Amino acid sequence: MSMRLCLVLLVSSACTQQQKQAVDENVVATVNGDVVSRADFERELSRESQAMEGSAPRTPEQIEPFKQALLETMVERLVLLQAAKEAQVQVSADEVDRRVLALTSEYPAGTFDTALAQSQTSRTELARRTHDQLVIEKLLAEQVFARVAVTEEQLRRAYDENPDAWVEPEQVHAQQLVVKGLDEAKRLQQLLWQGKKFSDLARKYSLSPDGKVGGDLGFFKRGEMPPAFDDAIFRLPVGGTSEVVSTDYGFHLFRLVERKPARKRELTEVRGALEQKLLAALRAERQVAYVTALREKAQVKVNAPVLLSITGRPSSGGTEP
Repeated sequence: MSMRLCLVLLVSSACTQQQKQAVDENVVATVNGDVVSRADFERELSRESQAMEGSAPRTPEQIEPFKQALLETMVERLVLLQAAKEAQVQVSADEVDRRVLALTSEYPAGTFDTALAQSQTSRTELARRTHDQLVIEKLLAEQVFARVAVTEEQLRRAYDENPDAWVEPEQVHAQQLVVKGLDEAKRLQQLLWQGKKFSDLARKYSLSPDGKVGGDLGFFKRGEMPPAFDDAIFRLPVGGTSEVVSTDYGFHLFRLVERKPARKRELTEVRGALEQKLLAALRAERQVAYVTALREKAQVKVNAPVLLSITGRPSSGGTEP
């Protein structure tokens, strides 16, 4: 065998060996050298697809968008955790316990563990995921959100550019009295004409729960009550009482207590809410930019054959003990 042929065969063999080594069946991707494992990926994919579509079988074409979106999510999560490690972000066990306890309290007694089982999540995995989430939240708070503030100029510009957003529509404050029959409603109407107090009659005769407080409906805008209410009440003068109004609830009498005309709220009135809205938008914008910068710098290698082979259901070795 010639020296040249031996060299070709050696190079070919080395390349084949490198390709075999590169295809690790347990790795979906690496991010700056850290691994996205097949077991973790399959577990999260199964959990997400089950939550969104139930347990119905899915074709490879149907599962592919889930796989691509999940891979991007896991890559982003990993680059953020790596950035947090570099920034020496710390989260204590007590912080994790408090967050898990808060999460547990959102479920009826005795149902939290059932919910965990249904989502294929162990207590150990929940604690780990909670820890990672808190680390990422702290990282963003320190590296991104702490550097974001809303200026007076931004507040004023947002207020001036959206004049319709600050218009408060007309509101009315009304009382109602509801009875079952038309004759009874007309009898009570006669008593009102004779000077009886609306609130006293409502407390005594009204079938509506608000009768206990004199039929007080409070302030409301058009569209917040049934159309028949609006039609009767908004046309009344202050202190005026309506004719008998028939609805599915019974026979009503309404009294207009007070009217607030439409007006534009001043900046001082909406400052707090507007500032929070602008701050949330700025933080979201900066967060996207921060994550994008980390993602662009990251060395991401996707194990395409392994990713292609994943069907959306956990493999036999994919369940956590």
